[in-house]
Amino acid sequence: MQAGPDYSIARSRFRAALPDLSAVRNVAWASMIRTVTVIPTLFVLLWATGFIGARYAMPWAEPFTFLTVRNMLTLALLAALALVMGAKRLAPRDALMAAVGGMLMHGVYLGGIFWAIDNGMPAGLSALVIGLQPLITAVMAGTFLGEEVLKRHWVGLAVGFAGVVLVVAPTFIGHMTGVTAATFGACVLAVFAMSAGTIWQKRFVSGADMLTGTMWQYLGGALLMALLSFGLETQSMSWNGELVFALLWLVLVLSIGAIFLLMYLIREGAMARVGSLFYLVPAATAFLAWLLFGERLSAMQVAGMAVVTVGVALATQPTARVRASV
Repeated sequence: MQAGPDYSIARSRFRAALPDLSAVRNVAWASMIRTVTVIPTLFVLLWATGFIGARYAMPWAEPFTFLTVRNMLTLALLAALALVMGAKRLAPRDALMAAVGGMLMHGVYLGGIFWAIDNGMPAGLSALVIGLQPLITAVMAGTFLGEEVLKRHWVGLAVGFAGVVLVVAPTFIGHMTGVTAATFGACVLAVFAMSAGTIWQKRFVSGADMLTGTMWQYLGGALLMALLSFGLETQSMSWNGELVFALLWLVLVLSIGAIFLLMYLIREGAMARVGSLFYLVPAATAFLAWLLFGERLSAMQVAGMAVVTVGVALATQPTARVRASV
């Protein structure tokens, strides 16, 4: 009986012609790992520079007036970018939802912090109050989004807050003269507004076009800050190099760069884990202040940075169901 044709050579040649799927898979995993690690790190570093930028701006402008100009400049840049890129328009309801989120995040949050510091609140103490945000966000995420926060995540959040206390304590101990019911209340209102704004964004706006949605956010923030500026301030700004630098930095790096990273993190991640990243901001700010301004960095603060890092690692660890689905 005559043997059939030998297809082994053809099969081997066919397999050799196929792309190396293992290499493609490895590249995909490497890309995902870079996304998971680089984006949160970059966000924390950029967000921390906001306090440095505010340090340059605060002596030369009233807080609500400065934030009005900042929001309007950001809005103009985003509108031009959306026009050039042909970004998708939002439905009226989505635009309204984005504007409300912007009022909370870019209006109440920033306005409360800037106003409190401008009226004597120690920056370190305000940072400590802001440090409550991840805990508040976790509670809100469980209540309004139905997200599960496991015991180890709560432990991580608690450890992270303890680290924040260690980092910022040396900056306000013995400097409590500016603490009043009004300044402290403004900080508390600000931190609740930021947590509520991120939850609002996740629930109502996360499916919208990111560029257009962010543009509507800044419109909402600009309107609120303009109302407070014209109602409570004289709209005076002393233009100089420091103020211009601070304004450009906060608009380009914070209002556009860091906020787009935050919107991405909100869209892609669980809110409790995203919120825990804010624990790293006081530590990053203290490090940048030491690097740029020669401010003293004590052993307690360094220890606090290590504690914060451990807490964030615990709080951002994915659940077993998430790991199993990858």
